[in-house]
Amino acid sequence: MFESIGSVQTACEQHAYIADRGLATTLYLAHHLKKPIFLEGEPGVGKTEVAKVLADSTGAKLIRLQCYEGLDANSALYEWNYTRQILQLRIDEARGREKENIGTDLFSEAFLLKRPLLEAIQSDGDVPPVLLIDEVDRSDSEFEAFLLEILSDFQITIPEIGTIRAKHIPYVVLTSNRTREVHEALKRRCLYQWIDYPTVEKELAIVQTKLPQIDDHLAQQLCRMMQLWRQGDYYKKPGVAETLDWALALVALGKAQLDADVVAETLGCVFKYQDDIQRARTVELSEMGF
Repeated sequence: MFESIGSVQTACEQHAYIADRGLATTLYLAHHLKKPIFLEGEPGVGKTEVAKVLADSTGAKLIRLQCYEGLDANSALYEWNYTRQILQLRIDEARGREKENIGTDLFSEAFLLKRPLLEAIQSDGDVPPVLLIDEVDRSDSEFEAFLLEILSDFQITIPEIGTIRAKHIPYVVLTSNRTREVHEALKRRCLYQWIDYPTVEKELAIVQTKLPQIDDHLAQQLCRMMQLWRQGDYYKKPGVAETLDWALALVALGKAQLDADVVAETLGCVFKYQDDIQRARTVELSEMGF
Protein backbone atom coordinates (compact mmCIF):
# COMPACT_ATOMS: atom_id res chain seq x y z
CA MET A 1 0.00 0.00 0.00
CA PHE A 2 2.81 2.43 0.80
CA GLU A 3 5.08 2.00 -2.23
CA SER A 4 3.87 5.30 -3.67
CA ILE A 5 1.20 7.93 -3.19
CA GLY A 6 -0.68 6.46 -6.13
CA SER A 7 -0.67 3.01 -4.54
CA VAL A 8 -2.19 4.51 -1.39
CA GLN A 9 -5.03 5.98 -3.46
CA THR A 10 -5.54 2.66 -5.21
CA ALA A 11 -5.65 0.76 -1.92
CA CYS A 12 -8.22 3.19 -0.54
CA GLU A 13 -10.38 2.81 -3.64
CA GLN A 14 -10.23 -0.98 -3.28
CA HIS A 15 -11.83 -0.51 0.13
CA ALA A 16 -14.51 1.86 -1.17
CA TYR A 17 -12.86 5.09 0.00
CA ILE A 18 -12.04 7.92 -2.39
CA ALA A 19 -8.87 9.63 -1.14
CA ASP A 20 -7.61 12.76 -2.88
CA ARG A 21 -3.90 13.20 -3.44
CA GLY A 22 -3.46 15.41 -0.38
CA LEU A 23 -4.86 12.79 1.99
CA ALA A 24 -2.99 9.98 0.23
CA THR A 25 0.25 11.93 0.64
CA THR A 26 -0.42 12.33 4.36
CA LEU A 27 -1.04 8.58 4.74
CA TYR A 28 2.12 7.79 2.79
CA LEU A 29 4.24 10.12 4.92
CA ALA A 30 2.68 8.87 8.17
CA HIS A 31 3.87 5.38 7.31
CA HIS A 32 7.41 6.35 6.34
CA LEU A 33 7.95 8.98 9.04
CA LYS A 34 6.18 6.99 11.78
CA LYS A 35 4.12 10.01 12.73
CA PRO A 36 0.48 10.28 13.88
CA ILE A 37 -2.13 11.83 11.60
CA PHE A 38 -4.41 14.61 12.80
CA LEU A 39 -7.59 14.79 10.71
CA GLU A 40 -9.86 17.79 11.18
CA GLY A 41 -13.11 18.70 9.47
CA GLU A 42 -16.86 18.96 9.81
CA PRO A 43 -18.79 15.95 11.18
CA GLY A 44 -19.64 13.33 8.58
CA VAL A 45 -16.92 14.08 6.02
CA GLY A 46 -15.16 10.71 6.43
CA LYS A 47 -12.44 11.27 9.03
CA THR A 48 -13.14 8.15 11.08
CA GLU A 49 -13.45 6.11 7.91
CA VAL A 50 -9.80 6.87 7.09
CA ALA A 51 -8.64 4.85 10.10
CA LYS A 52 -10.94 1.96 9.17
CA VAL A 53 -9.66 1.91 5.59
CA LEU A 54 -6.07 2.11 6.81
CA ALA A 55 -6.65 -0.93 9.02
CA ASP A 56 -8.39 -2.87 6.25
CA SER A 57 -5.70 -2.01 3.70
CA THR A 58 -2.80 -3.08 5.91
CA GLY A 59 -4.50 -6.03 7.57
CA ALA A 60 -4.02 -4.33 10.93
CA LYS A 61 -6.23 -4.44 13.99
CA LEU A 62 -8.29 -1.30 14.54
CA ILE A 63 -8.27 -0.08 18.15
CA ARG A 64 -10.63 2.81 18.84
CA LEU A 65 -10.60 5.29 21.69
CA GLN A 66 -13.77 7.40 21.65
CA CYS A 67 -13.10 10.69 23.42
CA TYR A 68 -15.63 12.48 25.60
CA GLU A 69 -15.72 15.20 28.21
CA GLY A 70 -14.15 13.94 31.44
CA LEU A 71 -12.12 11.16 29.81
CA ASP A 72 -9.10 10.44 32.00
CA ALA A 73 -5.89 8.43 31.77
CA ASN A 74 -7.33 5.40 33.59
CA SER A 75 -10.22 5.06 31.16
CA ALA A 76 -7.89 5.35 28.18
CA LEU A 77 -4.92 3.37 29.44
CA TYR A 78 -5.69 0.68 32.02
CA GLU A 79 -7.60 -0.16 35.18
CA TRP A 80 -7.30 -2.90 37.75
CA ASN A 81 -10.01 -5.54 37.82
CA TYR A 82 -11.04 -4.95 41.43
CA THR A 83 -13.87 -7.48 41.34
CA ARG A 84 -11.53 -10.23 40.23
CA GLN A 85 -8.91 -9.16 42.78
CA ILE A 86 -11.41 -9.42 45.64
CA LEU A 87 -12.55 -12.81 44.37
CA GLN A 88 -8.94 -14.00 44.25
CA LEU A 89 -8.41 -12.87 47.85
CA ARG A 90 -11.39 -14.92 48.97
CA ILE A 91 -10.18 -17.95 47.01
CA ASP A 92 -6.73 -17.66 48.61
CA GLU A 93 -8.29 -17.46 52.07
CA ALA A 94 -10.62 -20.39 51.41
CA ARG A 95 -7.71 -22.54 50.25
CA GLY A 96 -5.83 -21.76 53.44
CA ARG A 97 -3.01 -19.92 51.76
CA GLU A 98 -0.46 -18.56 54.19
CA LYS A 99 -1.37 -15.08 55.36
CA GLU A 100 1.80 -13.43 54.12
CA ASN A 101 1.23 -14.89 50.63
CA ILE A 102 -2.40 -13.85 50.27
CA GLY A 103 -2.80 -11.22 47.57
CA THR A 104 0.85 -11.12 46.53
CA ASP A 105 -0.01 -11.51 42.83
CA LEU A 106 -3.08 -9.27 42.70
CA PHE A 107 -1.24 -6.56 40.77
CA SER A 108 -0.03 -8.70 37.90
CA GLU A 109 -1.09 -8.62 34.25
CA ALA A 110 -3.72 -11.27 34.94
CA PHE A 111 -5.75 -8.63 36.81
CA LEU A 112 -5.11 -5.78 34.37
CA LEU A 113 -7.95 -4.41 32.26
CA LYS A 114 -6.37 -3.07 29.10
CA ARG A 115 -7.93 0.06 27.66
CA PRO A 116 -7.29 1.23 24.06
CA LEU A 117 -3.95 3.01 24.58
CA LEU A 118 -2.34 0.12 26.47
CA GLU A 119 -3.82 -2.37 24.02
CA ALA A 120 -2.21 -0.49 21.12
CA ILE A 121 1.16 -0.23 22.84
CA GLN A 122 1.16 -3.89 23.92
CA SER A 123 0.04 -5.26 20.57
CA ASP A 124 2.43 -8.01 19.49
CA GLY A 125 1.07 -8.79 16.03
CA ASP A 126 3.22 -8.80 12.91
CA VAL A 127 1.45 -5.68 11.63
CA PRO A 128 1.28 -2.53 13.78
CA PRO A 129 -2.28 -1.81 14.92
CA VAL A 130 -4.22 1.28 13.88
CA LEU A 131 -5.06 3.38 16.93
CA LEU A 132 -8.02 5.68 16.28
CA ILE A 133 -8.36 8.49 18.82
CA ASP A 134 -11.75 9.76 17.74
CA GLU A 135 -13.12 13.27 18.38
CA VAL A 136 -10.20 14.38 20.52
CA ASP A 137 -11.73 17.86 20.68
CA ARG A 138 -14.35 16.45 23.07
CA SER A 139 -11.72 15.72 25.71
CA ASP A 140 -10.09 18.35 27.93
CA SER A 141 -6.63 19.93 28.00
CA GLU A 142 -5.41 17.60 30.77
CA PHE A 143 -6.11 14.57 28.61
CA GLU A 144 -4.37 16.26 25.66
CA ALA A 145 -1.23 16.65 27.79
CA PHE A 146 -1.42 12.96 28.69
CA LEU A 147 -1.80 12.01 25.02
CA LEU A 148 1.19 14.15 24.11
CA GLU A 149 3.32 12.16 26.53
CA ILE A 150 2.12 8.81 25.18
CA LEU A 151 2.67 9.82 21.54
CA SER A 152 6.18 11.04 22.32
CA ASP A 153 7.72 7.67 23.14
CA PHE A 154 4.95 5.04 22.93
CA GLN A 155 5.70 3.60 26.33
CA ILE A 156 3.95 3.61 29.67
CA THR A 157 4.98 2.80 33.20
CA ILE A 158 2.67 0.82 35.46
CA PRO A 159 4.10 1.12 38.98
CA GLU A 160 3.17 -2.43 39.98
CA ILE A 161 4.51 -4.01 36.76
CA GLY A 162 7.12 -1.73 35.22
CA THR A 163 7.64 0.02 31.89
CA ILE A 164 5.91 -1.35 28.81
CA ARG A 165 7.30 -0.29 25.43
CA ALA A 166 5.61 -0.69 22.07
CA LYS A 167 6.96 -3.59 20.01
CA HIS A 168 5.67 -1.83 16.89
CA ILE A 169 4.83 1.87 16.76
CA PRO A 170 1.11 1.86 15.91
CA TYR A 171 -0.46 3.87 13.14
CA VAL A 172 -2.21 6.67 15.01
CA VAL A 173 -5.15 8.63 13.62
CA LEU A 174 -6.60 11.49 15.67
CA THR A 175 -9.82 13.14 14.53
CA SER A 176 -11.42 16.43 15.51
CA ASN A 177 -14.71 18.08 14.57
CA ARG A 178 -13.20 21.41 15.64
CA THR A 179 -15.78 22.07 18.34
CA ARG A 180 -12.82 23.68 20.10
CA GLU A 181 -9.18 24.29 19.24
CA VAL A 182 -6.89 21.41 20.15
CA HIS A 183 -3.59 22.55 21.69
CA GLU A 184 -0.90 23.22 19.10
CA ALA A 185 1.64 21.08 21.00
CA LEU A 186 -0.43 17.99 20.20
CA LYS A 187 -0.88 19.03 16.59
CA ARG A 188 2.88 19.56 16.20
CA ARG A 189 3.40 15.87 16.90
CA CYS A 190 1.21 14.98 13.95
CA LEU A 191 0.84 15.34 10.21
CA TYR A 192 -2.16 17.64 9.82
CA GLN A 193 -4.86 17.15 7.19
CA TRP A 194 -8.08 19.10 6.78
CA ILE A 195 -10.91 17.09 5.22
CA ASP A 196 -13.47 19.32 3.56
CA TYR A 197 -16.86 18.57 2.07
CA PRO A 198 -16.25 16.86 -1.27
CA THR A 199 -16.82 18.44 -4.65
CA VAL A 200 -19.86 17.21 -6.53
CA GLU A 201 -17.62 15.06 -8.74
CA LYS A 202 -15.89 13.43 -5.79
CA GLU A 203 -19.15 12.91 -3.92
CA LEU A 204 -20.67 11.26 -6.98
CA ALA A 205 -17.67 8.91 -7.15
CA ILE A 206 -18.12 8.11 -3.44
CA VAL A 207 -21.81 7.32 -3.87
CA GLN A 208 -21.23 5.15 -6.93
CA THR A 209 -18.38 3.32 -5.20
CA LYS A 210 -20.37 2.63 -2.03
CA LEU A 211 -23.64 1.90 -3.85
CA PRO A 212 -22.90 0.52 -7.32
CA GLN A 213 -26.56 -0.44 -7.68
CA ILE A 214 -27.81 3.17 -7.58
CA ASP A 215 -29.24 4.71 -10.75
CA ASP A 216 -26.67 7.09 -12.27
CA HIS A 217 -29.19 9.86 -12.82
CA LEU A 218 -30.45 9.61 -9.25
CA ALA A 219 -26.88 9.70 -7.91
CA GLN A 220 -26.15 12.87 -9.87
CA GLN A 221 -29.36 14.51 -8.68
CA LEU A 222 -28.84 13.82 -4.99
CA CYS A 223 -25.18 14.92 -5.09
CA ARG A 224 -26.14 18.23 -6.69
CA MET A 225 -28.89 18.66 -4.09
CA MET A 226 -26.42 18.04 -1.26
CA GLN A 227 -24.05 20.64 -2.70
CA LEU A 228 -26.85 23.21 -2.77
CA TRP A 229 -27.96 22.45 0.79
CA ARG A 230 -24.40 22.87 2.07
CA GLN A 231 -24.41 26.42 0.75
CA GLY A 232 -27.37 27.22 3.01
CA ASP A 233 -27.43 28.45 6.58
CA TYR A 234 -28.09 25.28 8.56
CA TYR A 235 -27.41 24.41 12.18
CA LYS A 236 -25.92 21.09 11.05
CA LYS A 237 -24.93 20.87 7.41
CA PRO A 238 -25.15 17.37 5.96
CA GLY A 239 -21.92 15.46 5.43
CA VAL A 240 -21.00 12.53 3.24
CA ALA A 241 -22.46 10.17 5.83
CA GLU A 242 -25.87 11.78 5.30
CA THR A 243 -25.43 11.59 1.53
CA LEU A 244 -24.90 7.85 1.77
CA ASP A 245 -27.80 7.42 4.19
CA TRP A 246 -30.07 9.29 1.80
CA ALA A 247 -28.83 7.31 -1.19
CA LEU A 248 -29.48 4.04 0.65
CA ALA A 249 -32.99 5.19 1.53
CA LEU A 250 -33.78 6.16 -2.06
CA VAL A 251 -32.51 2.82 -3.35
CA ALA A 252 -34.59 1.01 -0.72
CA LEU A 253 -37.64 2.97 -1.91
CA GLY A 254 -36.96 1.91 -5.48
CA LYS A 255 -36.51 5.47 -6.75
CA ALA A 256 -34.77 6.24 -10.02
CA GLN A 257 -35.01 10.03 -9.78
CA LEU A 258 -35.83 12.79 -7.33
CA ASP A 259 -39.08 14.69 -7.20
CA ALA A 260 -40.55 17.15 -4.71
CA ASP A 261 -42.56 14.50 -2.87
CA VAL A 262 -39.74 12.03 -2.31
CA VAL A 263 -37.40 14.81 -1.18
CA ALA A 264 -39.96 16.02 1.38
CA GLU A 265 -40.58 12.47 2.61
CA THR A 266 -36.90 11.65 3.13
CA LEU A 267 -35.47 14.86 4.58
CA GLY A 268 -35.05 13.06 7.90
CA CYS A 269 -32.23 11.06 6.30
CA VAL A 270 -30.31 14.27 5.64
CA PHE A 271 -31.17 16.67 8.47
CA LYS A 272 -31.53 15.91 12.17
CA TYR A 273 -33.03 19.18 13.39
CA GLN A 274 -36.57 20.36 12.66
CA ASP A 275 -35.49 23.92 11.88
CA ASP A 276 -33.04 22.59 9.30
CA ILE A 277 -35.74 20.40 7.75
CA GLN A 278 -38.08 23.36 7.42
CA ARG A 279 -35.34 25.47 5.90
CA ALA A 280 -34.41 22.71 3.44
CA ARG A 281 -37.97 22.63 2.12
CA THR A 282 -37.43 26.12 0.73
CA VAL A 283 -34.96 24.81 -1.86
CA GLU A 284 -37.01 24.27 -4.99
CA LEU A 285 -36.18 21.37 -7.28
CA SER A 286 -36.41 23.74 -10.21
CA GLU A 287 -33.26 25.42 -8.91
CA MET A 288 -31.44 22.17 -9.52
CA GLY A 289 -32.50 21.99 -13.14
CA PHE A 290 -34.34 18.68 -12.73
